[in-house]
Amino acid sequence: MRSDLKDRVVFLFIGMLACLAAGCKTLPAAKHPIETFQLVKSDTSWNGALLPAYPKGQPEITILRIVIPPGKSLDKHKHPVINAGVLLKGELTVRTEGGKVFYLKAGESIVEVVDTWHYGKNEGPEPAEIIVFYAGTKGAPVSVPGQN
Repeated sequence: MRSDLKDRVVFLFIGMLACLAAGCKTLPAAKHPIETFQLVKSDTSWNGALLPAYPKGQPEITILRIVIPPGKSLDKHKHPVINAGVLLKGELTVRTEGGKVFYLKAGESIVEVVDTWHYGKNEGPEPAEIIVFYAGTKGAPVSVPGQN
């Protein structure tokens, strides 16, 4: 499969899954029309950096559901691959090692930073639940832990 076609197929798949996670209707009742909501379309991450080219190799999609209790933080980490998510519940604050901050509320989407140390913290009163889609390659990690 041509590389540009492969990239389109991967993001079409990710978009469909993001739509499902956000509650888009895919099998409407007989009397209701189909609705489609674009959550995000971007060639940059939330901090404005251009997304890198896809790595060579066999594509592999990973989808994680992450639940962060109130007051808890993810450990510092970075992603070597492009990823995007939809916050289903709660609030999430993402901070980079360089001091950039991104605030996310339920129903909002994020195009994550790539190869940038960061962490997410739930500063809200309820659990934060996010679905994250990673476009990587078979056998490669989607996240690299940092030292806190």
